Amino acid sequence: MTIPVAILCGGKGTRMREHGEAVPKPLVEVGGRPILWHVMSLYAAHGLTRFVLLLGHGAEAVREFAEDLDEGWDVACVDTGPDTPTGGRVARARELLDGGTFCVTYADGVADVDLARLLDFHRGHGGAATMTVVRPLNPWGVARLGDGSRIEGFEEKPRLDCWVNGGFMAMEPRALDSIGEDEALERGPLESLAAAGELFAFRHDGFWACMDTYKDTLLLDELWRSGHAPWRPLVGAL
Repeated sequence: MTIPVAILCGGKGTRMREHGEAVPKPLVEVGGRPILWHVMSLYAAHGLTRFVLLLGHGAEAVREFAEDLDEGWDVACVDTGPDTPTGGRVARARELLDGGTFCVTYADGVADVDLARLLDFHRGHGGAATMTVVRPLNPWGVARLGDGSRIEGFEEKPRLDCWVNGGFMAMEPRALDSIGEDEALERGPLESLAAAGELFAFRHDGFWACMDTYKDTLLLDELWRSGHAPWRPLVGAL
């Protein structure tokens, strides 16, 4: 049975400026294709072609996008409500996800993550859930300070020392018991799984980017059009 991939597609894109109001965030284009297509293609490149799109804001437009796809993927759309938090969206699709291992991710993040290794890691530790963690680039240049507060030099946009949620999660059906319909996935549910010793981190040191602002869209689009998008070899293999 193919592992289902639940993709959170309900974002309003409030920080996307001119794009956010006219186009649902998952349909904002990068390289002439919606960012959602890029995310789905990353999974499809690893043989994961069964998708559950968790709809919210702009549900009808995302549904039309899904209906127009001609890649041969198995796509189901679940309208989870315009204001439902991320955890609630997953909870409302339970009947499509509780048959075995499933994946959960966001519709606005791309990476050159090895999803096969992620799933192998997930199966190996025996916990209920795995979350890919990443160390994003600091958006600012960093000053290196020496003795007497003397500035010794600068480092342009280094990686942060801390690990953050990069999406690309794998879960077992029992993880759904920790996800309520009125909860944000990133708060109570994941915190509860962590407290129970059921949440593990899959470290990804490669490329990762989240399309959170209009500036992010421009940067991802430039990477794609220039042929230097790190996730492009995966998508281009389709």
